[in-house]
Amino acid sequence: MLQNIRERFTGRFALAILLLLTVPFAFFGIPHDFTSGGYAAKVNDVEISIGQLQNAYQQALARYAQSGADIPPELHGVIRDAVLNNIIRETLVNLHLADAGYRITDQMITDFIRQVPIFQKDGEFSTDLYYAWLDQQMLAAPQFEESRRQAMRAEQFQRGIAATAFVTPAEYRRYLNLYGEQRRAAIATFDTQAVAEGIEIEDAKVAGYYEAHPEEFQAPESVDLAYIEIDRRDLGQDVEISDEELQAYYEQVKSRYLQDEQRKAHHILVAVGDDEEAARQEAAALAERARAGEPFEDLARQYSDDTGTAEQGGDLGAVLKSQMPGPLGDTIFSMQEGEIAGPVRSDFGFHIVRLDDVIPGGPLPLEQVRPELERELRDEKTADEYRALERKLSDALFDAQDLQAMADAAGLEVQTASGFTRAGGEPFGNNQAAIDAVFNPMVLEQGRISEIVELDANRTAVFKVREHQPAAVRPLEEVRDRIVAQLRTERAEEIVRQRAAELQAKLAEGADFAEAAKAAGAEVSASTMLRRQDESVDPRVLETIFRAPKPADAEHPSLGEAVTEGGDYAVYRVAEVQPGRPEAIPLAERDARKLQLAAESGRADFTALLLELEREADIVRAENPLGTQPAF
Repeated sequence: MLQNIRERFTGRFALAILLLLTVPFAFFGIPHDFTSGGYAAKVNDVEISIGQLQNAYQQALARYAQSGADIPPELHGVIRDAVLNNIIRETLVNLHLADAGYRITDQMITDFIRQVPIFQKDGEFSTDLYYAWLDQQMLAAPQFEESRRQAMRAEQFQRGIAATAFVTPAEYRRYLNLYGEQRRAAIATFDTQAVAEGIEIEDAKVAGYYEAHPEEFQAPESVDLAYIEIDRRDLGQDVEISDEELQAYYEQVKSRYLQDEQRKAHHILVAVGDDEEAARQEAAALAERARAGEPFEDLARQYSDDTGTAEQGGDLGAVLKSQMPGPLGDTIFSMQEGEIAGPVRSDFGFHIVRLDDVIPGGPLPLEQVRPELERELRDEKTADEYRALERKLSDALFDAQDLQAMADAAGLEVQTASGFTRAGGEPFGNNQAAIDAVFNPMVLEQGRISEIVELDANRTAVFKVREHQPAAVRPLEEVRDRIVAQLRTERAEEIVRQRAAELQAKLAEGADFAEAAKAAGAEVSASTMLRRQDESVDPRVLETIFRAPKPADAEHPSLGEAVTEGGDYAVYRVAEVQPGRPEAIPLAERDARKLQLAAESGRADFTALLLELEREADIVRAENPLGTQPAF
């Protein structure tokens, strides 16, 4: 059993596990939830709540499900512990950074959010997309922004440590020697599945295995249930906002959108070269021509030295006083509409300016802030309707004798679900609040209607069990094929292990590799020079080959075996090892490897710091904080 677990938790599956655990934390931080009672761990008296662990654990499992990873139940505890360790380390880093005075400004948070691709539409930040994403993740903006602040602070800290890492010339050369090393190897592979297909399993062995391992065929306890659910997101789709409501709300909150006076202007720039007086005279002449009635835009296109605005006829757009300090700004903000002024001296040369429009200071126009206000009003109305439905449901709970009467009283509908277990099920996933409500003894055993349960920030539900199916061992006929496949695989592995051992023994006696491998029923790949980066060889086999001892001489090659990522057995022979020559590696690749080595050194330094912080911290872990139930 343990061997099977180990093999299923290596290779690409293990890599996927690690990536899914670490990448999301690096991008968005770990969402914090301090609403649930009790704690999963304490770090220097700072509590990590059970709710915080539960949220992060469920998100990790959701990422596995999205990736298509098939997680054996025995690994759920491993994943949960890894998630808790990540939260503990994040907490340690945050405490350390707070003590050290690290800060992330509001502007840095704003800049980050505006640059996230999923929050952009046509290359521009979209407030609607941002808030839609927050709604989907069931996060409030301050909560997300604080988690991002902590994550950015930790990322800066980690990059700072990595930037101080260095690699000595001797380490670098040794690394290149190993990186460029080549090994001449022949490989014989035994196809476990092909062997398994030819194995017959007697009925008696199937029955014996079934009787000896009843725990493997346990159908979990489950229920069929009826429920009423209120989903805030569904309510929001039907909310309408009238123009009168929007105008009234705008009048209440328009002070939030105050802006300074803006002015729209055009200008012509005459750059100062070696002769400042000549430039001033040219600018004065252009000003007179403009005042005499020549089209200002045509003069700008022909004579302006400001290449950024000349093609637009010198259009500066709408500017604030703060955007244009100095004499030019002073002039623009002292002119009358339609007036032409200049020449005005600036660091860039002489300007002729025409003021086109004055946009008074004050609140932004309603149309400019309409989408944001509509969203706020819709959220407010939805929240009111959500609370009203909760009250109706609560009132109906006192009087109604059945779920349908409650639904009728609240204007809702009764829905059903089947096969819901203590690990969860559709449509509530592994929501612990739903599981606790459904398997409450009064609901499960006495047939009562549950209390009204808040599933999350957007959903409330009430449950009634329709039918209860206790845990039971599945019938033999239902699991026969699974047992046969298991016994075939186990027998095939025994056979190929024995064949691999016999092949190694013959090769050790000096037998020809290709002939002996074919005689043993293996598929042979010819002896060839391999590099560590070779993609034509199974990664596990390649890794084992490069870990094998160097052959003493041509007459005494290194022999060994490995299990492939697909579960086959491979026997290899390493006949020759050629050290890598750094000068044979292209310069660009050598430079890339040096950066990679330095980055790995930096990560090692950061890991060492984390271990030191853990060693010095007072860490208390609760015993089995999420209970004994598996996640799925």
